[in-house]
Amino acid sequence: MMTERSDPARRPGSPPRREAPATFTAFGLASEAEPLAPGLHVVATPIGNLRDITIRALATLAAADAVLAEDTRVTRTLLAHYGITTPLMAYHEHSTESVRERMVERLREGQALALVSDAGTPLVSDPGFKLVLAAIEAGIPVTPVPGASAVMTALVAAGLPTDRFFFEGFLPQKGGARRNRLAELGQLPGTLVLFESPHRLPDMLADAVTVLGPERPAAVTRELTKLYETIRRGTLGDLSAAFAAEGAPKGEIVVLIGAGPEDAPDDGDPDALDAALRAALAEHSVKDAASLVAARTGRKRRLVYARAVELARTGSDDPA
Repeated sequence: MMTERSDPARRPGSPPRREAPATFTAFGLASEAEPLAPGLHVVATPIGNLRDITIRALATLAAADAVLAEDTRVTRTLLAHYGITTPLMAYHEHSTESVRERMVERLREGQALALVSDAGTPLVSDPGFKLVLAAIEAGIPVTPVPGASAVMTALVAAGLPTDRFFFEGFLPQKGGARRNRLAELGQLPGTLVLFESPHRLPDMLADAVTVLGPERPAAVTRELTKLYETIRRGTLGDLSAAFAAEGAPKGEIVVLIGAGPEDAPDDGDPDALDAALRAALAEHSVKDAASLVAARTGRKRRLVYARAVELARTGSDDPA
């Protein structure tokens, strides 16, 4: 006869745990998972290759009272692969406040819930942050279970500096807003890491060339850890031209862009600055022209903007 799984940390009066010991299968062997402490367990899952999961993650998913997933169909495939039968619950960007409250109440009752995203580490461009924050505000323990991350996987394979990097996630969908954001990002002293939808990739790369210039080193990674994994490295100009000719690729995309030039001296070549600003002012507003030129040259934006205002006021003629 099976008995209830022992868990001295469970609150009195909380819902009973599953009676049978939790198990998972790895390397063809069934293993029993130890009981989990109550709380929210944030579990990283593979970004493609199902073997990229830790033993601790498997044990956590097996022992949890429920797994909260963005898309239960995706997570069900992972759980089935490892013989895990933990109940699944949907938690995604459209989940309401009332859904979050019910989950927090289950946590208050002493349950152990595992939060996963469709792939990779939860909370990176997914809705898990709100639930984690709600748990913290309720005084509920939040335990990270680390593992695969598309950001880090792409970064270490791109061949770009890794000492400093900035993860932006998805850029704005509309071209004007996207170019403005790229101009802001272009002044950061480190490698940029971006997510992008396949159908928007050619346009995004073209905008990056316009804003940041064609010579910046970059990489486009696709389907990392999967069968058709590809990593293309080159300059922004080369990559933009390639994808403009080939069209939008398929699969999950991470784009990495190397840092721009170091800040130019404020007393750098004034004629070169004026020439760049005149060209930009012919097609853009003063604000956008200043952002574009600052991003390309590495000059301080406030100084570039001041000169752009001066040139625009005098009809692009040098002041007397």
